[in-house]
Amino acid sequence: MHSDPRHLEFDVAPYRLSGVVYGTLLNHGPAIAALGAAAEQPPYKAPAQAPVLYIKPRNTLVGHGDAVVVPADAPELEIGASLGIVIGRTACRVAPEQALAHVAGYTIVNDISVPHDLFYRPSIRFKARDGFCPIGPAVVPCGAVGNPDALEVRVWVDDALVHATTTGERRRTVARLLADVTEFMTLSPGDVLLLGVSAGAPRVRAGQQVRIEIEGLGQLANRFVNEGVSP
Repeated sequence: MHSDPRHLEFDVAPYRLSGVVYGTLLNHGPAIAALGAAAEQPPYKAPAQAPVLYIKPRNTLVGHGDAVVVPADAPELEIGASLGIVIGRTACRVAPEQALAHVAGYTIVNDISVPHDLFYRPSIRFKARDGFCPIGPAVVPCGAVGNPDALEVRVWVDDALVHATTTGERRRTVARLLADVTEFMTLSPGDVLLLGVSAGAPRVRAGQQVRIEIEGLGQLANRFVNEGVSP
């Protein structure tokens, strides 16, 4: 039985998540560099100038400790450790210097994907399978977090450290991302905006356990099971 992160309570307004999660693509400098000439090919012909967003629908949401089902048609999944920016008050056309005042806090999000090569417009079937967005274990208020653009991020698979990065080296910092996104859309209290996944995201198979740690936010742990196996 999956838990619902919308029921995750925290001590600052809005006190619960809305269930709306927006992912951000290509916000890590090294990830963009790794694409090389592919970013210059048609139909795009240049790196995107505006934020590239997608939705993690409510069917993807699960909590800390929940099992994630590995689909039979995608035996290997990509683990996308990301900082989740939890909106505290309505944000519309906010300036970068005021952006962080609209943030309630931060959480850990595992933006799981079926591995794919479509880096600008990935199909929803790669991003939105059931259980593909674990969130937790808590929302930590802004005041308890240092610089959100310089947090260490680590991923363990079966207790082996497989990925170490930071929330730095971003094309858009937390404040800049909020400013650029709210230039064309409104973010509401309890919404979660992902800072984005770093280059070199690890992959897992059924039978493995994943722990994601972001400095100051704790650890988000989930195990991966085969489709058809009771979690």
